[in-house]
This record gives sequence, structure tokens and C-alpha cells, in this order.
Amino acid sequence: MTGAPLAITALALALATFMQVLDSTIANVSLPTIAGNLGVSANQGTWVITSFAVANGIGVPLTGWLMGRYGVVRTFVASVLLFTLASFLCGIAWSLSSLIVFRVLQGGVSGPMIPGSQALLISIFPPQKRATALGIWSITTLVAPVCGPILGGFISDNYHWSWIFLINVPVGLLVSVLCWRNLKSRETPTRRIPIDTVGLGLLIIWVGALQVMLDSGKDAGWFESTQIIVLAMITAIAFLSWLIWELTDAHPIVDLSLFKNRNFAFGTLAFCMGYGVFFANTLLMPLWLQTQVGYTATWAGLVAAPPGVIAILLTPISAKLMSRIDSRLIATAAFIAFAVSFWMRAGLTDQASFFDFMLPFAVQGIAMATFFLAMITILLDGVPPPRIPLASGLSNFARITAGGFAASLVTTIWDRREALHQSRLADGLSAFNPIFNAAIAGMHRLGLPDLSAKAALARILTGQSYMLAADDIFYASAWLTVILIALVWLCRPAKSGGGAPVAAD
Repeated sequence: MTGAPLAITALALALATFMQVLDSTIANVSLPTIAGNLGVSANQGTWVITSFAVANGIGVPLTGWLMGRYGVVRTFVASVLLFTLASFLCGIAWSLSSLIVFRVLQGGVSGPMIPGSQALLISIFPPQKRATALGIWSITTLVAPVCGPILGGFISDNYHWSWIFLINVPVGLLVSVLCWRNLKSRETPTRRIPIDTVGLGLLIIWVGALQVMLDSGKDAGWFESTQIIVLAMITAIAFLSWLIWELTDAHPIVDLSLFKNRNFAFGTLAFCMGYGVFFANTLLMPLWLQTQVGYTATWAGLVAAPPGVIAILLTPISAKLMSRIDSRLIATAAFIAFAVSFWMRAGLTDQASFFDFMLPFAVQGIAMATFFLAMITILLDGVPPPRIPLASGLSNFARITAGGFAASLVTTIWDRREALHQSRLADGLSAFNPIFNAAIAGMHRLGLPDLSAKAALARILTGQSYMLAADDIFYASAWLTVILIALVWLCRPAKSGGGAPVAAD
């Protein structure tokens, strides 16, 4: 393929990747708007994020089988079309329940989009230009996280939130038509290969049950609820059954034997936990800014934009360093940058300036430019070339699923810590406390009656409690990322081959 058809097809493939990565971040800053419009709390709104992430993670292990059975082109185009349909359904959702169902569909069908676009891009470029093509493709995966918060915030503030999903419809249709017209003659060979239906079914059951338990536990009272106890039992039984089945089946949906490789085992564990901490904090900050600090969705999106910009600038440099320096050193630098970013956030108050909120995100951009490249290089080191697609798919499944679990846990911890801090602060509010009396008197001078003054003071108390709870999480995140450095150094030394940057989707 040459000339205009090559350029148009490459652009269409890059757009598909951009669209899928965009949808993993665009809803983060829109959660308070979506929750308010649908009449639910912001914490319940996190289901919009976690349902997509977990469904996407489950869909990833199926990608290899689908491409081998139906061909890369058919699988990719079908995935884009179904993703477009799911986006339209998300846009017309009439309740939180319907939106969650459609987000599950959207996440599940999007599994083949990123690996499919990458494989097809490699196939249409000559060997000497593939590294350049993959470099450009990788940049789109870094631009999307920049655009996601800004675009999501702008749409939420100026239009109906449904447009964060509906904008995918024309793009998805265009990508599908262009890719099918230009690539259908380049379909890959197909073959009948067995699929581990039992393993897939057990995987869906235990991951789904665990996610529902994590998302609903904070409202149900955790193990005081029969529903949570039943979900925990289903999770445990299905997980153990899945583990036994996958270790004994001839064609497992997830090849757990890869964990015999030391670098893959420790590298994947550090990758998942590091990504989980990063994803949870990426969700928490916009929630805090909008629900407690008074930021609009647009300004919350602008606060969250710097990491992508910094990552775009630094990723090419990181890719070159990877072929010369031990990846464990690069990964260590990434974890340290994450820790510094979280420590900086832990000192913030609700009176901080826009620049104060944005600066820790800029430091996080340094981590993003190195974290994904280094960790993937480490965990794939020593994996035989024929098994690299399986290893890459398994690590991505684990990473995406860990992100969904972490997003659910962070909102629960935030609420629990807020309640703790509020109870402690409330201990000092009484008629015998001169500070309390002075505050009430000050509000009286502003014209507030006694009841309104106490209500205003209660609102301030709640805001301060949420601020302290967020700071607790930021401190804990900083220490956890430092501890994760130990896992990196349990791996063998690893260097990349100097190829194109790996997509940080």
C-alpha cells in the first residue's frame, strides 16, 4: 500500500486507537455531571468507569482467538462497529443501570481495537518504515489522555453529557468504512481453533462478581449485607475453579504458565499495582475538585491535562534510553516520579491555586513517559517470541482489571476516611468551644440566622473532612509506589531492542 490509500488507512487506524483510549479517560471528569443528571451520588457514578475498565479487561484475552478464527480485518472492523453502536447506546442511556449495561458492552467489544490497529498498521507499511509508523501510532495513545479530560469537561459544562459518547458515532462509522474498503483484500488466514468456553465463563463470573462486590459494598455495609457475602463466596469459588481449570486445560483462555517466568511474574505484579494506584488517583482528583473544591468539569479537565503533554514530549527520549539502560532503573525513576507527584498532592488544601493543583500532574507526566515502556520491557524479557502476544494480552488483562478494582476501592476508602475525620472534627464543635462560638457569631454578623449558620459550618466541616481523606489516600499512594520499587528489583536486568514506543493505553 502506498500514497493516499496508505495515509488514509493509517489515519483511520490511528483514529480507532485514539477513540478507544479517549473513552477510558473522557468520563472521569464528567462523573459528577452524569451522576447528578441521573439522580445518583458521585460515588455510584464510578460504576461508569469501572464497568468499562473491567469489561475491557475481560475482552482482551479473547482477542487472539477472534483474530485467528475470523481474521484480523474482520475482527477489527466488527469491533469498531460494535464499539460505535455501544457508544450510541451510552449516549441515549436513560438511567444509571442502562448506562452501566451499555458501558459493559462498550468495554467488552473494544478489546480487539488496539491490538488490531497495531497489527494492521504493521502489515501495510514496508519493514523499513514500521518503527516510524508505530511511533506515530503510539503518540495517538498519549494524545488521547490529554484530550479526554479537557474534552469531557468542556462537553459536560457546555452541552449534555451524552455527547462524550455520541461523538464516537461519526468517527467510528468513518473508521469502519475506510478500513474495510482498504483492507478487506488483505485479510489474514483463518483457522478453526478451540476456545476455552469454561475458562472464559468462570473468568467472567469471578471478575464480574468481585467488581459488583467492590462497587456496591460501600452502600450495602460490606459483610453486614447478605448480598456482599454471597458475592464474596461466588468470587472465591469461581476464582479457584478458574485457576484449576486454566492450569489443566489444553487450550486455556489465559495461559497462567507464563508466570513461571520470574520477570513476567514480578513485572506483571508491579505493573498492575502501579497502574492501579495511578488509575485510582486519576479518578479521585477530579471527583474531589468538582464535589468539594468548586471546580467545573472543564477546569478539572485542564488540571488533569499536563501528564499527557509531558509524556508526549518525553516518550521518544525514554524509548531511546530503553535500549541503553537497564529497564529496572527506568522503572525505578517512574515509581519515584509517581511518589513525588502523590506527595505533592498530599499537601494540598481546598484553598490551593490552579497551578498548585496542576503541578503534581506535570510531575506525573514524567512517570507516565517511562512507566509503561519500562514495565512492559521488563515483564516481556525472557518470554519466547511466539508467546509474546499471549504474554502481552495477559499483562494487559491484569492491568486493566486492576485499574477497575482500584477505582472502586478508592471511592470506598475516601468515604470511610471522610467519616473518620468528620467524627474527629465534630468532637470539637460544641457551645463550650470558643472557636465554634466565634464562627457562629461571625456568620450571624453576615446576616445568617442560627440554623443557616450551623448548616454552613457543617458544610465546611464536610469539605475539610473530604480534603483530609484525600490527603490520606495521596500519602498512602506515595508510600505504596515506593514499596513497589522492590518488586522491580526482584526481576532480572532487561533492555529493549530500541523499537517503537509501546502504547500506554
